[in-house]
Amino acid sequence: MGAYNKMEEEDETIACIKEEHIKYLETGQLSKHVFPLSRKEAHKKKICHLIVRVFLMSLTPNDEILFLVQKRSRNKKSYPNFFSDSSSGHVMYKDRLNFEEIKENALREIEEELGIPPKSIQLLHFERIEREKDEFTGEIAYVFFGLVDSNVKLKPNPKEVDVNATKFYTKNDLKKILAQRTVVDYSRKIWKELLESNMKSHFEKVMDNNPDNKGLTGLFIGRFQPFHHGHVHVLNIMRKECQFMKIGIGSAQLSHEKNNPFTAKERREFIKAVLKKRGVSPKTYEIYEIPDIFNANKWVDHVISIVGNFDILYSNSDWVRDLFQKKGYKITKKHLIFKNKFNGTHIRNLISKNDKTYRSLIPNEVIDIINQIDGLERIRKLNKINK
Repeated sequence: MGAYNKMEEEDETIACIKEEHIKYLETGQLSKHVFPLSRKEAHKKKICHLIVRVFLMSLTPNDEILFLVQKRSRNKKSYPNFFSDSSSGHVMYKDRLNFEEIKENALREIEEELGIPPKSIQLLHFERIEREKDEFTGEIAYVFFGLVDSNVKLKPNPKEVDVNATKFYTKNDLKKILAQRTVVDYSRKIWKELLESNMKSHFEKVMDNNPDNKGLTGLFIGRFQPFHHGHVHVLNIMRKECQFMKIGIGSAQLSHEKNNPFTAKERREFIKAVLKKRGVSPKTYEIYEIPDIFNANKWVDHVISIVGNFDILYSNSDWVRDLFQKKGYKITKKHLIFKNKFNGTHIRNLISKNDKTYRSLIPNEVIDIINQIDGLERIRKLNKINK
């Protein structure tokens, strides 16, 4: 890992999670459930923690797919001299850790282990979450597939990998490697899946940064805890670009919690009040309640079973975007305004501290509803209970 130092590596602060909270990772809700621990202590106490596991491919000018396979260094504590994925490593703990930062961890590992800079990664998309167990500890792997420039120059880190055997392999070469005993089981399973799949389909670009969506149906999903001006900004864009809006209330089953204080019914009223204030006809939108199912692979199908068909997704969440993109849905570019300011967690924290600056972040009509249901006091009480 970069300038290698064993003591520094063991003292790294990694993102850990309790067994009973692992299911929440399938909803994309990270920061509420992970906690920091040194790598050494996490392994010693066998505490579950997050890792990234990346499988990289390259498409040559002759349209041949090559697979970048890592052979672990003989000095590694686990699986020395074993073939594995392309790159993997621990997720470093960060306050308010989110999915975008999980991806950044993956890119960091690729660069530190293989010498491939982020600019050479054409595409990196989330595949799924895997629960892994071995003699060391339980690891929760965020699995990514990536496409690398065909002319990339590898600079493998000799402290991490076997520099001679870590390279691009043809399909037949990879099959021969997977037939050997010295392959990490988790990686063998996923490489085999890739070989048996329509590999090129993993990298079809479905994002449309300049959509001509007039006449189309757009879908926007959020938790709206509470509904704020950042949400209004997205809806204003949808109104201009789409004929019909579908609005999904995520985590609909949750309420009266620190991070989810409002019920689905209350959040529905927030949305209706905002749209009414702006003269939006009820005939041009529909609101849906989408409960969590704690299964990322099935979540998109779950959403579709509730909201029905739509043409394009509006979302600023990397987690939501990746899940829908994987299924081939058309996605707009992000529409962010002051990300750290127009943020539900930030707004709830302001309210809990009696900081009245929250009022500039929420539409007045939403504030009126919150006052009617004594929502401010609810947030403050929930915050005290869960400190």
